[in-house]
Parts: sequence; structure tokens; C-alpha cells
Amino acid sequence: MLSYRHSFHAGNHADVIKHIVLMLILENLTIKEKGFYYLDTHAGVGRYRLASAEAEKTGEYKEGIGRLWERDDLPPIVTRYVELIKKLNYGGRELRYYAGSPMIAAQLLRPQDRACLSELHPADFPLLRNNFKEYKNIQVKSENGFQLLKATLPPKERRGLVLIDPPYELKEDYDLVVKAVEEGHKRFATGTYAIWYPVVLRQQSKRIFKGLVASGIRKILKIEFAVRPDSDQRGMTASGMVVVNPPWQLEQQMREILPYLCQTLVPEGCGSWSVEWIVPE
Repeated sequence: MLSYRHSFHAGNHADVIKHIVLMLILENLTIKEKGFYYLDTHAGVGRYRLASAEAEKTGEYKEGIGRLWERDDLPPIVTRYVELIKKLNYGGRELRYYAGSPMIAAQLLRPQDRACLSELHPADFPLLRNNFKEYKNIQVKSENGFQLLKATLPPKERRGLVLIDPPYELKEDYDLVVKAVEEGHKRFATGTYAIWYPVVLRQQSKRIFKGLVASGIRKILKIEFAVRPDSDQRGMTASGMVVVNPPWQLEQQMREILPYLCQTLVPEGCGSWSVEWIVPE
């Protein structure tokens, strides 16, 4: 079942949180001169045109990146994130394009780093391949992203980040995420694993947390951002990132900026956030 298209949701509040966390982890990896490996298991197309029929149909980006675009009071971390998106828009003031996780990563990779981007959707894969054809250190594959953890880990660099960001079209995806992290951790225990999750029905997202706790893996941080309280109605109320082996600064960095993002992205006052350790070190 491959019907999900991220173009409907690009640049929304969930992308803002996901891509700031991604940026912070990658920035930490670049502190050391030694190269690292980045694996994106569900890459999408890498770049999204916000004037497309899909993006305009939902308009979700207007309540995400759109609310940060022209502000002059951004915290330094949020400024760096917005600057990455502005580079994609040729530094102009007009917000025309939004970066997917592969393009965020591509802007932060150095010549000694490398990446593997995986996308199975038959319409999205050719777009992804075209968007990254000029990048010598980025490989694009039309393969099952979960299986690539087995095929490519541990990386020769012995340093790296795996982003696991499935569409959660099927309930099985929640269990597949846990299994993928377990498989990856067996091969590459020192790597960082960042798992994005939506909160549509709270019980489903809890399956990831419970599964990871049961796995015995240590050092797991959960970062969550909600635009409204949990509900049994249709639609995503919150999203988050679960990070295995997070950089030591990440917890404090997110605690510093989440109050600002909550106030700015949810001016109605119904937003909330949390940063907590599911499993300590």
C-alpha cells in the first residue's frame, strides 16, 4: 500500500519539529572531523513545491514553516533551521519550496560524509533521484528502507544517524519501526536512531514506546509537540521524535526552543510539548 504522499503535509508543524531535531543531530556529528553515514529509510522526494495542488489543498505549511518565515525574533537554533529552508528558496523572501529530510541533510553533509536515501513510492522515487543526481556522496535507492538497516549497517565510518520516518499507513508500521531499531542496534549499537511518529490515536504511538522499552536498548529520549489535546476525532493532534543515543546537548536544546515554537506555531494557546527519557542511559 503506497498511497501516502508527503507533498500534502510538507512544511507543517510536524516537519518543523522533525527537521530541527534532524539538524541538531547532524550538526553534532559534524563537530568531529571524521566522516559519518546518514540513512533515510523513507525519504520522499527531498524537495516540495508549496504552490503544488497537493500542498495548497491542505495548506498545512502555513501553520508550520509559514509562521516562522518572516519573524525577526527567532531563537538561534530556529534561525539556523529557517536559513536551511531559505537556501532552498535561493535566499529570497518568498517561501516557494520546502526541504524534506534528505535536503536538510544534504546541506549539512561534508565531502567526507555519505548518505543513502530510500524511497519505494513509484511516483516519488524518480523525483528523489533527480533532486540528488548532482550529489557525489549521496546514494538513492528504490528499496525497502527497513531492510536497508540490515544491508548497510554497521557503516564503515562507525559513526552515523538513521532517520526512520514511515508513513504509518498500516498499523504494522508501528511494530516494524521497533523491529528495525532492534535490528539496527544489534549491528550498530553506537549509532543514533531518530524515529518520527504521529499521534493520531495515542494507543498506536504508545506501541513504539512500549516496544522500545521492552527491547532493552538504553538511552532513549522522546520529544513531542502537540497542537491540540488528544482526540478520537480524525486528524493528527501531535507528533514527536524518539531518539536512541541522542547527542548530549539535544535534550536541553529542545527544552530551550519548544516553548517558543509552542507559542508561535499554536498562537491559539492549545499547544503543548514534552521532553522526557523513555529509557535513561
